[in-house]
Amino acid sequence: MPADERRRAPSVTEDQHEDEVLRLLRRAELEPLGRIASASNLTVLCRLAGDAARRLAIYKPERGEAPLWDFPPRTLHRREVAAYLVDRLLGWRMVPPTVLRESGPLGRGSVQLFVDHDLERHYFALVAELDDAITVQLRRMVAFDLVVNNADRKGSHVLLDAGGRVQLVDHGVCFHTDPKLRTVAWDFADEPVPAEVRADVAYVAEVLQRRDGDADVLSGLLTADEYAATCRRAQRVAQLERFPPPRGVRPYPWPPL
Repeated sequence: MPADERRRAPSVTEDQHEDEVLRLLRRAELEPLGRIASASNLTVLCRLAGDAARRLAIYKPERGEAPLWDFPPRTLHRREVAAYLVDRLLGWRMVPPTVLRESGPLGRGSVQLFVDHDLERHYFALVAELDDAITVQLRRMVAFDLVVNNADRKGSHVLLDAGGRVQLVDHGVCFHTDPKLRTVAWDFADEPVPAEVRADVAYVAEVLQRRDGDADVLSGLLTADEYAATCRRAQRVAQLERFPPPRGVRPYPWPPL
């Protein structure tokens, strides 16, 4: 099945649900419940006011971002949204719905649907389970991180939701123009890249070149150089026969979990 047809495979109900969640994230009043103490940048757990399902969200305000020497200041929240858009283009539904909001309790920031999860079932636990369905998703994660140039794929950034789907969070340090890949997922190094993964990434590479739909929105969240670098990475990943081995002086994030 061609990649674009696979991308249409999710049911109308799934698409409608995602659109509903995105509208809610954009419009609902955010009621802060508390700060995520372990986060290096200000990260606030919020209740989405008026939501009958009583869903929660993670709010990352621009003003709470710690400055980094290698990333432009006050851009991390935009990269969170950009990562969601790349996943949406891929059709993998691994990054929870994420939006950019101009207003919130602390001003502009990203708002992402909170994923209810078991803290003990992080990447290291999941990769050890040797579950075929999870392994398929983890291979997609590796390809995704190559495309977005993820500089901080910690084990705790990989969650498993109640439906058994791998969900990926914390993408504030992605999309740099220089090679920055730091990940715990080197277990897949030198494995063949599945043909369907290459096909999906090839499709996205074409869409990025055309700047269609979500790709046009993505281009507005990144600098011109960052967007061009993302296009080039997608083209390279689409042609990879095997996942790459660790490279550079710091291929692993710290701490790993």
